[in-house]
Amino acid sequence: MKLNKYKCLHFFFLLYSIIKIIRHLVHSSIVTMPKIFNDPIHGHIEISDICVKIIDTPQFHRLRDVAQLGGLYYVFSGASCNRFEHSLGVSHLAKLFAEKLRTNQPELGITDVDILCVEIAGLIHDLGHGPFSHMFDMKFLKYFNKYPEFEHETASVGIFELLIEENNLTPHLRHYGIQDADVHFIKELIYGSKDEVPAGFQWKGRGEKTFLYHIVANKVNSIDVDKFDYFARDCKALGMSISFDCHRLMKFARVMWVNRADSGDSDSYNASQSSQNSVTGTPTRTDRPKSSGSSGQLEICFHIKEAWNLFELFHTRYALHKRAYQHKVSAAVESMICEAFVLADPYIFLVRLFINLTASPVDAAVCAAFVHFDYLCLTLT
Repeated sequence: MKLNKYKCLHFFFLLYSIIKIIRHLVHSSIVTMPKIFNDPIHGHIEISDICVKIIDTPQFHRLRDVAQLGGLYYVFSGASCNRFEHSLGVSHLAKLFAEKLRTNQPELGITDVDILCVEIAGLIHDLGHGPFSHMFDMKFLKYFNKYPEFEHETASVGIFELLIEENNLTPHLRHYGIQDADVHFIKELIYGSKDEVPAGFQWKGRGEKTFLYHIVANKVNSIDVDKFDYFARDCKALGMSISFDCHRLMKFARVMWVNRADSGDSDSYNASQSSQNSVTGTPTRTDRPKSSGSSGQLEICFHIKEAWNLFELFHTRYALHKRAYQHKVSAAVESMICEAFVLADPYIFLVRLFINLTASPVDAAVCAAFVHFDYLCLTLT
């Protein structure tokens, strides 16, 4: 039986229409679905689509070759974790923390864009680390008098700008509602406080949402998701036990008004008392307007019964420094690596590269050289 040619044309037209619809879905609705990563610390985590686009760039994939524990890998055989996996973990916890605050306190007005900004900041906060992480900026550049003013946060901001420009991510950021002001806010989240920004960087703030700056890089009390992740990750890599529970701590976190300017003011005390007396987890007024002349702000506070959990947080930090981070053999190994960098500096211009990287504005060619620099360092060691 021969098919009518008009029926064949109709069939192919329908097939073509279906293919167009599928393509449209792929580039619109389906593309907004998060991607699942199997993390050894946090299990199966969801990473937003815009974060996946940032991950799929050479500037970010460079973190796979940046050792998180520096020279400790020469002492502890399992200390091989890198900045790539740590950044994924911080991004996941930052998003989780912001979502918990919005669920528990909808009156805070946390938007989807706010959560995306916090998630992206957690993802890119370590882009500026050099080879062997803190060994490079804290030992080579400072202890060897090689540009002691360098801070990896400034380098992270510069590489983030390069990442957006070279990979044409601006349209994708716009698609998710992230405008230029939000990109600037992400950079501020990396610094954590206006007191930490370099000269020439304009701090704009986020209105009364000051508590958002305490999620990724908390400069008020050092309780942030960056430490939540690397404490757990480093302890597992080093074979150390950890009893601190970050998920429990985040569940008992609330945003409250705190005034630290006057020790006689009872706001900070009342904040903890409100948390202590709260059975349902609903704190006292957080939408209180800021009075003129007051230096108070909204901060993330924790229930009084989490005091022991917080003690375990800082006890873990002490134990890591005592047993691992300041290990004498690791320090000796890192000193030898630094000496190799000193000898190589006249040939590969390490110091000049890092001086230009922290200049304002950051030169794109300098950032590109920094991104590919780690491969050269691997050959040296």
